[in-house]
Parts: sequence; C-alpha cells; structure tokens
Amino acid sequence: MINKTESREDYLETILLLMKKNGAVRSIDIANELNYSKASISRAVGILKNSGLITVSPSGQISFTEEGYQKASDVYEKHTILKEFLETILKVDSETAEQDACKIEHVISDESYFKLKEFVRKNSH
Repeated sequence: MINKTESREDYLETILLLMKKNGAVRSIDIANELNYSKASISRAVGILKNSGLITVSPSGQISFTEEGYQKASDVYEKHTILKEFLETILKVDSETAEQDACKIEHVISDESYFKLKEFVRKNSH
C-alpha cells in the first residue's frame, strides 16, 4: 500500500528526473512518465504546491522551491545509493535492483541508510 509520504516522494523524484532530462516540466510530462491520469497528476501537483514544495507558473511550468528541491534530491540520492548497493555489492540484476530500491527508499530508517551509504562509498569504487 502506497502512503502519502511515499507518493509525494515518488512525484518529487519524477519531477527532478524529468527536469534533468528535459529542462522544463509540466503536469502532462509527469502524467506521461508515470502513466497516470491527468486528474491524478493535477491533484498531486496541487498537494505539492500547497505543501510549499513546488511552484507552478501561469504557463504551467513546474519549479521546485528550495525545500522541494532538497527533498527531491535526498530521495533521488537514497534511490541511487540503494540501487548501487543492490547491483554492485549484492549482484542483483539491474531491473530488480531498480524496483527494490524504489520500494526500500521509502521505508529505510535514516540510521540504516547513512550506514549503508557509508558502506557503499567505501566498498563499491
């Protein structure tokens, strides 16, 4: 079951990745990337905006607030470290590592994550 925090983190991460890939991001880009309805994306964008994590220009372009960018970057880094750990250290295949990292990033404690991050940085390069 996806909770509100997990869903918010997934949207933030998706926006960040789309920005890296395309520069500008609009709601339709998120809908296309996640294969969700425009209505679902519109609701999520409204929630992110009301939470002070993103802004939406009159033309529909989405931008991060400072807090939103930090949260998105943190989620993406966590995902990247977890995927790297699963692939490089545990030798999990790439597709499974991607799927598992996406699930684990939402439930791992800060303490465990920071220890895992330290381990990965020492052992995977």
